[in-house]
Amino acid sequence: MPAILLVTGVVLSAFTEALAATVLSFARFDMPGDIHASPDEFSLLDVSYAAAKLVAFLLAPWLMQRLSAQTCLRAATGVLALACGLSTLTSDLDLLLALRAIQGVAGAVLLVSGQTMLLQSFPRSSQPVIQALFALGAVVAPATLTPSMQGWLVDTLSWSWIFLLMVIIGSIATVLLALTDFGRETEICKSRFDWVGLCLFTTAAFCLTYVLSRGNRWDWLEEPFIAALVALGGTAFVLLAIHHFRSSSSDTLMNLSVFRNQGFAFGFAVSFAAGFALSGSSYLIPSFAISVLGMTATDAGLLLLPSAVMFASSLLLMAFLIRRFGVSPFVFVPIGILTFMLTMWMLSGSSGESGFPDMMPAILLRGMALGFLFLAITLITLVGLPRSTVAHGIGLFNAGRQTGGLAGVAFMQTLIENQTALNKSVLLAHIVPGRVAVSDHLAMLTKLLIARGMEVGAATRAAMQMMGREIGVQAAAIAYDRAFFTIAVFFLAAAPVLITTRIVISKVIPKLGSGSD
Repeated sequence: MPAILLVTGVVLSAFTEALAATVLSFARFDMPGDIHASPDEFSLLDVSYAAAKLVAFLLAPWLMQRLSAQTCLRAATGVLALACGLSTLTSDLDLLLALRAIQGVAGAVLLVSGQTMLLQSFPRSSQPVIQALFALGAVVAPATLTPSMQGWLVDTLSWSWIFLLMVIIGSIATVLLALTDFGRETEICKSRFDWVGLCLFTTAAFCLTYVLSRGNRWDWLEEPFIAALVALGGTAFVLLAIHHFRSSSSDTLMNLSVFRNQGFAFGFAVSFAAGFALSGSSYLIPSFAISVLGMTATDAGLLLLPSAVMFASSLLLMAFLIRRFGVSPFVFVPIGILTFMLTMWMLSGSSGESGFPDMMPAILLRGMALGFLFLAITLITLVGLPRSTVAHGIGLFNAGRQTGGLAGVAFMQTLIENQTALNKSVLLAHIVPGRVAVSDHLAMLTKLLIARGMEVGAATRAAMQMMGREIGVQAAAIAYDRAFFTIAVFFLAAAPVLITTRIVISKVIPKLGSGSD
């Protein structure tokens, strides 16, 4: 019974964090007006959350040394639910920024402490099933369930209901965890608090997050402020590296000894690449559905919902094969990558006329690929770590995946914007007076509008505006197709790099001494 309560509580906590992480992706359509914030001011809410979460991933192991993993998990879940509830009661931007930062810290701590407890409380033979269940809340939810749920809430009620839903789920998780006394304390490598490392990493994390989140808005290094942040963040990162190499591993914020474990070193590299591609695709699909296909937020969310079944099925199938037949998790990495590449290639053939039936096969395959990749990478990276360094490994693993995700979304945003502008200029070059196709299309639109009761002059002007919008949609559709294809090519280029990394790791790390002893 305690084991069931623990797993259920951790999964619901991870689900609450998944809602918090993605809440602004749909709330951004209505929330800025309610809190009287400009788009640039509103974007700081996401920056605050993501940067605080990055920092807390590395801070969580130290907190767990002082308060225990159970205490951290319960407290973080309760604080996250409370901060979400308070977010519905204020329209003050500064207070919302502080609450989003608190949500980021609490989310990171509950993910690290929850997964640490699962890894240290259950035998290695049970980890495929346990980690598959954890993935239902940590990955299946943000990738498939939360878009549909949040889209429906925004369209039918309001954005505040998303936060209220987090309060409900988080409160249930807190109660379950409060009733759980697993009777087994987690083991963590003891260390002193590294104030210097924390200050340097916090500076680097906030600079990195802001640049990746808002760099496209300011045309990247063309804006002096962005260039200054890049320089400041880069300097902080270099000083952090020097600080780590000059200090003993037990006295620094990041316990880099986990990289002596071959599985962790390889899994960390794969997680960064996977985070880039998976987060990039998670941004592209709803954005394409809304901006090109004209779907509502609810419809865009429902587009991803069926893939939840495939996602969960592939997780459980893989867990069964590993536990029952001893199949190596490494086998599923190339399967997941190839399936994901196929998915992106299929989506690259989408158009402005595409609908649910056209996109559904690719969406379902994407769900299956996500299941294979997430569970395989998790097992490869974390299961072989020594008990004392598991929390540090989980923190670094999640920080790497989130950084890759931020880079993926930033790259896709820039690619879409630049390609749309380029495609529009190319298309407009062919829209010239006198071309038969242009004249015929304008005439057809004009007759259609006149038939609906418009005057000739107004119908002519409206027809030209409609053609302009059609060109914009077509330019965007081509840009999204290019973006989908780019992700497929990215994995094609990343595959030999990852293979080479695997070979190098297998040769170099044994000479340094294994970290799995």
